[in-house]
Amino acid sequence: MSDIRLIVGLGNPGPEYQNTRHNAGAMFVESLASRFNCPLKFESKFFGFTGRFTLHGRDIRLLIPTTFMNRSGQAVAALANFYKIDYTQLLVAFDELDFEPGIAKFKIGGSSTQNGIRDIVANLANQREFLRLRIGIGHPGHKGKVTGHVLGKASQAEQEKIDAAIDEAIRCTEILIKQDLVSATQRLHSFKAD
Repeated sequence: MSDIRLIVGLGNPGPEYQNTRHNAGAMFVESLASRFNCPLKFESKFFGFTGRFTLHGRDIRLLIPTTFMNRSGQAVAALANFYKIDYTQLLVAFDELDFEPGIAKFKIGGSSTQNGIRDIVANLANQREFLRLRIGIGHPGHKGKVTGHVLGKASQAEQEKIDAAIDEAIRCTEILIKQDLVSATQRLHSFKAD
């Protein structure tokens, strides 16, 4: 799982969704691109913004789909199939209701209620054993408030915690690529932004 070749950040396209909680995954990839001076450019055949950089001798591609969240798999499958990237070489970052802001965790496979992840699984012939980065955005406390919560913007205090978790997740992604998933996971899972 440390042979990551494609890192995807999920979100919704358009200015009205920019900096909303649901775009935490896209924020992660934007920050990663900035950190490695990797410009992201729109490529219609991949239904998203893509970039490429080298880290520790590894060729890494970045993708932020410009499809809506529930169609994310279309972009992931298009790029992965074109470059012959296996699902085991995929890292997908997305917002996680079950974690408070300031927490981010890696996870391999499993089920998910997150619509973007569900669509990626469907478009990868039901392969679900890919690496995920779950970025905490907190839960509004009632399921009837979830849509407004994820599509809304975090308070300044919450956003600072989300940003801190994203920064730490970037450092841990470097560890993942340079060393292994165990080392990266141990560090990331012990982090919580104050």
